Order: sequence, then structure tokens, then C-alpha cells
Amino acid sequence: MPQHDGSYKKTSRKRSSLKKGESVLPSGFQSRLHDLFSQIEKEFEALYLENVALQEKLDSVTTLHEQKDSSLTYFPGTSLDKSFANSSLPNDGGDAEISTSGQKVGSSGKVKGGIPGQQKVALRLKAQTSRIVSSFKTNAVSCSLVKEFNGHKDGIWDVTAAKLAIPVLGTASADHKAGVWSVDSGRCLLRYQGHTGSVNSIRFHPTRELALTASGDHTAHIWQASVAWEQMIQKGLSSEEEFESSEKEEFDESGDGPIGLATLRTPSSVLSGHTSVVIAADWLPGGEQIITASWDRSANLWDTQTGEKLQSFTGHDQELSFVATHPIQKLVVTTSKDATFRMWDLRSPCHSVSVFQGHTENITSAAFTREEKLVSGSDDRTVKVWDIRNMRAAQVTIRLDSAVNRISLSSNGLIAVPHDDRHVRIFDLSGQRLARLPRSNRQGHRRMVTSSTWGDDPKCNLFTCGFDRVVMGWNVQSTKEKDRDKDEKAGSTVNK
Repeated sequence: MPQHDGSYKKTSRKRSSLKKGESVLPSGFQSRLHDLFSQIEKEFEALYLENVALQEKLDSVTTLHEQKDSSLTYFPGTSLDKSFANSSLPNDGGDAEISTSGQKVGSSGKVKGGIPGQQKVALRLKAQTSRIVSSFKTNAVSCSLVKEFNGHKDGIWDVTAAKLAIPVLGTASADHKAGVWSVDSGRCLLRYQGHTGSVNSIRFHPTRELALTASGDHTAHIWQASVAWEQMIQKGLSSEEEFESSEKEEFDESGDGPIGLATLRTPSSVLSGHTSVVIAADWLPGGEQIITASWDRSANLWDTQTGEKLQSFTGHDQELSFVATHPIQKLVVTTSKDATFRMWDLRSPCHSVSVFQGHTENITSAAFTREEKLVSGSDDRTVKVWDIRNMRAAQVTIRLDSAVNRISLSSNGLIAVPHDDRHVRIFDLSGQRLARLPRSNRQGHRRMVTSSTWGDDPKCNLFTCGFDRVVMGWNVQSTKEKDRDKDEKAGSTVNK
């Protein structure tokens, strides 16, 4: 049996006399231990912050490596593809450069400035907290992948939907081509290759079978988007086979050729006047006028019939990144890398302008609602909802964990937000997150998602595109509508 000295007996008596929760350690030892644990905690905090910063750098380097491996074009005015090495497009100074320091390249084509370490960590933690909280909420919207549209040979910058003779999609790609696709069959019906640079945006005329494209070759083109619809739907191969074959075979404007894919090389009108990349273009209501936005820091207003430039709008301090028009009023919004966007009122001869401030980085896109609201998205990882009658501050700010690219608004007020991180999230105008498009079971985009657009077909009503060269068609439906459809199907089955 071990022997104990008198100090053990004293300690035992002292321990028995202690109140519950008190320590047997002398106060000096306690103080020393508290200091040591405090230092250890600080060391762990420093290691955690360092780990987060290293993870940020690793994510950026990994993204950059994937971008290089995929040989995709990441700048609207230039191409990384060797086949386009002799393109007439300029490099536009230092703005169209791939960062080698691990900084991320956004869909705007300009390297994004770094965020200070502490601020970046704070933003990351805030976004993670928001993500954890939202994970406990039941999605009010269900999303499922319906189909894919394949065929482009480089990243796709833009996608738009329209109802011509049939429901169609328009695509604009860094492979210097634009396409018109059947929503129902998924086939490419018409390929336009009149540009000599990356095609950065595409929009269809409000009432006629015309398409408008903006390009890195400093021009915008208007071209005929009409084809022999029924013949083209019944004839031809898959979209990938069509694009591959069209690289080898020659086609004329009538679409005669080995497989019947219509290829158009001659525009109806060329809008020349910008001195740098034309990043986007849109029709004004009625389709009699067009607005273009350029890296030369100006937006030009054009007459559709004559191709004449009517007016040039200036004022932005840096390159323009997007332009959009109001669906029913003669209002135009231009966004810029100067972190502002401007609303131009063309309803009166004076053409007044309002300047909106609130973002901290490049504003990548903006969209009007039919009411008095406007939604903007930015590289600062926020989406903001504004009242165009009061531009002092945003009504709603949605904070996210990745840069925002070209957003789109549905007719019932849903915002589709495509991200650099390959995700697409859906919000309502109050800022509530409703859903995120699935990226499991090999579904979803494999590269940055650049653009989104809503369609009218309830079976396939949202389309997204990205640097993985694919357009994806989704069914986005409220859970109430989905449950009602299930009940109706169940009822019809019972009746049978």
C-alpha cells in the first residue's frame, strides 16, 4: 500500500471542505493556466484564419487550372483557343489578362481585385452562417434538370429564350458563333457565324424573327433568325454532330448542305461605332431602336431600320459590363466595372440619367421588373433590389458566397442568380432564398455559370449556360404547384 506524507492529508481535508464548483488549484496556478489556454486559443484562431486563407488561394488556383485545361475563353474580347490566335480582336490593354497570382477571373472579363484577408474571412463566415440557417428551411421551389443543349466549342456567354414560330433559345459563345435552338427537340436549327470575335450577348426582336448579337470585334449585328422550322425540326442530327460536321462542311445562307443545318454568315445590318469590345446589346420596346454597351465606356443608341447611331451615352468611369431595357417603357440600365449603374430615361427628349451606387465591385448585370423595381448583381457577391423612384439605397440586399454573373427575372418575380462557383440560386424579390439548382448525380454545370434566362414553357422554364459549353434546361416549380400536379395525375389515374 503506498505511503502518503502529511501534505496529502492536508490536501484531502482541503478538498473535502471545498464548495461544489471550486478548484483545488491555488489561484496563482489558475491564473497561469488561464493565460496558457488563452494563448492556445489565440494560436488556434490564427491557424484557423490561415487555413481559411490558404483554402481561398487553393480554390482560386484550382479554378484557374481548370479554366486553362478546358481551353475556354474567359474574356469577351479575346480567345485562348489557338485556332483563334489570328483573331483581329485587340487585347484591350491590361484588362483582358488571366491572373497568375491566384486571383479569380469573373465573367466580366476583368481580374477581380483581392479582398483584404480579415474582410474576406468575415464575408466567408457570414455567408457560411447564412447557408447553415437556410439549410434548415424547406425549399419553396422544386428544381429538376430536363435537358441539355450541346454543341458549342468554347464557353457560352449568354442565353436567351423567345417564342418565334416555335419556342427557341439563342446562345452567344466565345467560339465566335451564335445559335438558335429548338427548346422541344434540343437541336440547333440555325448557326450564325458573321462575327470575327467572341459573341458576348444575344437578344431576339420583340415581334419579328430577328436576332441581335454583340461581339468582341467591336460591332453588333442584326440578322435573320428565321428558318424552315418544320423541315429543320424533322431533319438533322444531334446538336453536337451538327456543330462538328459544320466545322468541316460548307453551307450557304439557305441552309443547303449535307445535314441541313442552316448556317448564316451575312448580317442584315452591322452597327459599327464603338472603339472597343461590345459587351452587350438589347432592343428597346417595339424593336425600332437598339442600345449597345462597350468597353469604350459608352452606350450607343441606334436606329434599327437605318443602322444609324442616334446618340452616345457617356459618364461611366470604367468599362461597361452590361445593358438592359425595360420590358414596356423606354428605360435603359447600363452597368459598369466602376461599381455603379445608370438608368437612362429615353421617354423624353432630354434623356435624363440617374446614378445608382451601393455595390463595391464590378456590376455584372441588371434587370427591370414590370413594376418600378430593378435588380442588380455584382462581383461583390451581392444581389440588390432597388426602387427606381428612390435610388438612395437598395430595398433588399442578398449576400452570397460567390460572385454573381448575368441574372434574370421571371414574369412572377423569381430571380435566377448564376455564380462563379458553378451554382445557380433562386430568390424572390423580398430576398428570400427559394432553391438552389441541383448539382448532384452528375447534374449541373461543371464550370462557372455565366448567364440565365426564363422561358414560358412550364415543363422547361429556366435555362442556364456556362464555360462548360453547355446550356441546361430546368423545370422550376413551386412545391404547391408540384403537389397539385401530383394530385391531378393521381385523380386522373383513379378515374381511368
